[in-house]
Amino acid sequence: MNQEPAWDLYRTFLAVLREGSLSAAARSLGLTQPTVSRHIEALEDAVRLRLFVRSQRGLTPTEAALELAPYAETIASTAAAMLRVASGHGAVVGGTVRISASEVVGVEVLPPILMALRERHPHLTIELVLSNTVEDLLRRDADIAVRMVEPAQEALVAKHVGMIALGFHAHRRYLDRRGMPATLGDLVQHDVIGFDRETPAIRTMLKRVRGVDRSAFALRADSDLAQLAMLRAGFGIGVCQIPVAARDPDLVRVLADAFVLNLPTWVVMHEDLRSSPRCRAVFDALVDGLAAHSKAGASSAHREPGTRPEMPPDRLEW
Repeated sequence: MNQEPAWDLYRTFLAVLREGSLSAAARSLGLTQPTVSRHIEALEDAVRLRLFVRSQRGLTPTEAALELAPYAETIASTAAAMLRVASGHGAVVGGTVRISASEVVGVEVLPPILMALRERHPHLTIELVLSNTVEDLLRRDADIAVRMVEPAQEALVAKHVGMIALGFHAHRRYLDRRGMPATLGDLVQHDVIGFDRETPAIRTMLKRVRGVDRSAFALRADSDLAQLAMLRAGFGIGVCQIPVAARDPDLVRVLADAFVLNLPTWVVMHEDLRSSPRCRAVFDALVDGLAAHSKAGASSAHREPGTRPEMPPDRLEW
């Protein structure tokens, strides 16, 4: 390699990887197909590697391309973070902040919090990433994340905002049809909504809840939103955030004395962003809103036997 490839070549390379063809990559980038083709050829010449093989299905990445892909993703994340930082400089709180949250939190909890935030700071732009995977804040895949596990990295600023309680619920239509279970053992006689693939978080939950087995689920889905939709449709009994269910008079708490799961909730960001006015404003709004959300379900949720008391909400001092 006699000359370092231009950054835009990596951007084009990543687009072709994601889209699977030159034409689709060109549309996503706003370029022409010949330009995309020239970029790929230039990058292959620069790194002296074959990156794609043409096939009837489009372009197939070579093993070398797949090895380079994570580094191209890092370049893209860094470039996006640079733009967000640049957009936030000025006399007012403004610019772009990227937030990562789980599906249910992003759809059911954050909208009113972010609406109020936008009214206070109309120059803010929010990018909301909904995923049940943990975004890498050290790589700046997101600026701020809402997490249900305590972050371990020392370079992150974290604030514990309380416990969000989960409980079994069912729609009134289902209970009118099938009756109310009296014990956890009665669930084998009911249509239970549950997970498909077992994750580390689910394995931790199963250690606390005996008698819940994947083979007994009448519906299996890894999407929490899909499970919630089936619960609201009256399909069966499923787990839902207690404060979310409390907003719907047709969702009834089931087995309240037998089951409750408290999820510790954290708002997290990279320590380099704590002096950023836009990130500080978003961070504080999320902390206040999520703390209120967790308290909304606390009065009707019973603490699990043997669980730790809540951590104090003032762990972080600005």
